[in-house]
Parts: sequence; structure tokens; C-alpha cells
Amino acid sequence: MKIINNLYTLVATLLLLTGLDANAQISKAEIRATGLTCSMCSNAINKQLKSLPEVVEVATDLNTNTFVVTLTPGNTLSPKVFKDKVEKAGFFIGSLVLTTKSDTVKQPAYVLVNKASAGDADIQIQVLDKGYVTEKEFKKLSKSFKNVETYAVSNEDDFHIKVLNQ
Repeated sequence: MKIINNLYTLVATLLLLTGLDANAQISKAEIRATGLTCSMCSNAINKQLKSLPEVVEVATDLNTNTFVVTLTPGNTLSPKVFKDKVEKAGFFIGSLVLTTKSDTVKQPAYVLVNKASAGDADIQIQVLDKGYVTEKEFKKLSKSFKNVETYAVSNEDDFHIKVLNQ
């Protein structure tokens, strides 16, 4: 009987943790990619992003190498998905800005590095980790955030973010 109770507790905990991710709904991702040289390069990224079932639309600006990805409501995607898709196409992210619910900054996977307060509305956040900004920007940010113990650590499951609008 004790084993069954422990199993119920484990299942309940997993459901609770899964429910936390549901609050981190990303409605839009603005990805500036690096290394693109032609329209075929942008087509490769576009194809990878559109392969996600949560993607409604991908708008591409070839002048700035920016991809604006509109997502379905209620998705539970993380920034890592976008990084993986861009890298699978053979390129890198130079900047990733997400439009999301304000509750996202309260999620355990997100570490807020600026002292911003998030209201109740949708907010824009920028992911500042290595692989989500250029190498040059990451080195600069590493100096700025040297007091944030987890920033320089390569942990693919934690995302250091700053709130861009309030």
C-alpha cells in the first residue's frame, strides 16, 4: 500500500511540474539568425521552424535575417526548441526575443537577470545565454552578469532572460 501511495505522489508531482510549463506559453518568437548568405539559407531555417506543429506562421525579413514565428495558443515550447531548429538548418541564433505571458519570469527554468517587474500583460523577454546571442555579445554579457552565479554555467535547461518591455 505504501508503494501505491508513493506512486500516486510521484504522478501528482509530475502533473504539477507539467502544469508549471503550461504557464510559460510563448506566443511569438523573433529570431535573428547569423551566417546566412542567400535566400536558400533562410529557406532552410524557415522549413525547420515550420516543421513544428505549434507554428502558425513564419514571417521572414531577408534584410535583417529575422524570423518572426507566431505560435498556437497553449503551447509549451521552450527557447531550446528554436535554437535546435536553427542549428539543425546549419546556422546560429544571434538574438532570440520571445513574447510570452508575464508568469514566464516566475518559472523555475527562467532566471531573470535585470530588475524588471512584469505586469499582467504579455511581455517581451530576451534570452541571453550562450547560443542565443552572438559569441561577442555573450563575452560582453558574461562580464556584466559575473555576479549571477549560474550565467556562465552551460546548462541547457535554464534560460537567463531580461525583460525588454513593461
